[in-house]
Amino acid sequence: MLIDTHCHLVKGYVEPDEVAGVIQCARDAGVGTLIVPGADPTDAPRVVALAELYDNVYCMVGIHPEFAGKIEPSVATNSYKQYLSHPKVVGVGEIGLDYHYEDPVVADDVAATSTRQIAPRAVQIELFRAQLEIANAAGLPVAVHSRKAREDTVEILCAPEYANLGGGNPPGVMHFHCMPWDITKKLLDRGFYFSATGIITFKNADAEREVFRKLPPDRIVIETDAPWCAPVPYRGKVCEPFMVAATARVLADIRGVPLPELENILMENTRRLYPKLKI
Repeated sequence: MLIDTHCHLVKGYVEPDEVAGVIQCARDAGVGTLIVPGADPTDAPRVVALAELYDNVYCMVGIHPEFAGKIEPSVATNSYKQYLSHPKVVGVGEIGLDYHYEDPVVADDVAATSTRQIAPRAVQIELFRAQLEIANAAGLPVAVHSRKAREDTVEILCAPEYANLGGGNPPGVMHFHCMPWDITKKLLDRGFYFSATGIITFKNADAEREVFRKLPPDRIVIETDAPWCAPVPYRGKVCEPFMVAATARVLADIRGVPLPELENILMENTRRLYPKLKI
């Protein structure tokens, strides 16, 4: 059985009347467990309700850096603190930093097509730290979004004040991991896990494949990040959890292990990363 450790399945990403079909399609493809993260400040009750509705769905609560500056950090964390002890809330995520939109070319493209605005670095860091404090106090692992923010991400995650992330278990996972080996190694030494996405199936992703070849086998998990980043042969389509099987086939090839063996490795890794999972 495969586990999609990060897929967005609440309204805004998937229409509510489509969710049952998406989950069944994943089951049919051998993807038996799904973990749905929070992103929007209003997501927490929705992801928890979804996890309560389906026995094979778990969730995380957290606020994506896209929403930094749009909500006070204390208000943001209060929006989900009540759910941290819920049996199906396995971690805090997705949280982190995103400096991608600082690129003037990217910013101009976004401005021409949407109203999306990303907060300055200091504002994002404030929200990130506030959520790390919540996770640290609860002893829960974190799912970290980091795009073009490598140095700040490493510095913050390796800070001694967050030593209790995971509560004695792994501190968390680098969601959608595509950092170079030198940065990866620092986070590996800190105890983090690393999540492979459809990117490793892309023709021009030799560097990402090499990182996942070098990682220890007990530090890898897998995800789709649905509805984004569909793997080959589904590129150009809306990504769904069933597609994680295509990524797993490539990951097995990268690692040089049979797919059934890889599935067992990924399941055990995910259990260690998220001890609240009942699988």
